[in-house]
Amino acid sequence: MPDTTIAGPAGVYTDTRQSPESPTSGVAWGSVIGGAFAAVSLTLVLLALGSGLGLASVSPWPNSGASATTFTVITAVWLIVTQWLSAGVGGYMAGRLRTKWVGLHTHEVFFRDTANGFLAWATATVIGAVFLASAASSVVSGTASMVGSIATGAAAGASQGATQSATRSGGTSADPTGYFVDSLYRTDHPNADASTGDVRAETTRILANGARNGDVSADDKKYLAQLVAAHTGMSQADAEKRVDDVIAQEKAAEAKARQAADTARKAGANLSIFMALSMVIGAFIACAAAALGGQLRDEH
Repeated sequence: MPDTTIAGPAGVYTDTRQSPESPTSGVAWGSVIGGAFAAVSLTLVLLALGSGLGLASVSPWPNSGASATTFTVITAVWLIVTQWLSAGVGGYMAGRLRTKWVGLHTHEVFFRDTANGFLAWATATVIGAVFLASAASSVVSGTASMVGSIATGAAAGASQGATQSATRSGGTSADPTGYFVDSLYRTDHPNADASTGDVRAETTRILANGARNGDVSADDKKYLAQLVAAHTGMSQADAEKRVDDVIAQEKAAEAKARQAADTARKAGANLSIFMALSMVIGAFIACAAAALGGQLRDEH
């Protein structure tokens, strides 16, 4: 506080008194950092325990172990419990380990304890984010890649099958113009003596193009039926029915893959929302625990 010039009955004099301000900060960094490390350590222990329990609850065998939905719910609940417990322990230690503040009003002590608890939670969150950044990035990128792969699985599988078929027959179906080149040389009476490899490669390219466009065109269906009839000896009507059945099966598989991708997307979104809410509540728990710890520290 700067010196103040005051005019009084005895003349003008300078007030050199200083305000009784504490030289120390209201933040007890020692206890804050200690509580933060305690919170991070407890988080790692609980995450390791949760990983073990989670792996024990799933099974690679069909109709055995927890379902995907059950596993997602259990994971979300465990992460919330981990956040709350670690925040409570870290905040309590931050409040209990501080030195006693002398000459402060009760409300000021309560505010400082609450602030120190919040800082302990924030420090633990930043430390955890730094150490888990690479792991989280791998999980997020892996999930996004999985969702994208599932969403385009049908088309990609069809394209891959076309490439393999063409490779076996000496063709080059990897060329994206292969389907259009095939359409240039179509005839109304396919050659039954054509090699099986060439026919399979052309059929796969037609199905792959239909998967990319959402459906196989009527002309392509008719041509596929002619190919089937020429190479199997079936009647045209039976060949057309077989083509329709195969295309329907392909659409069902694609719809199932997209449904799985949408389920994974919703599960990831819900998990992120639950985590955000649990972190907000965790911050409140850390503040309340620090206030409780500080109160017990002053009493005892």
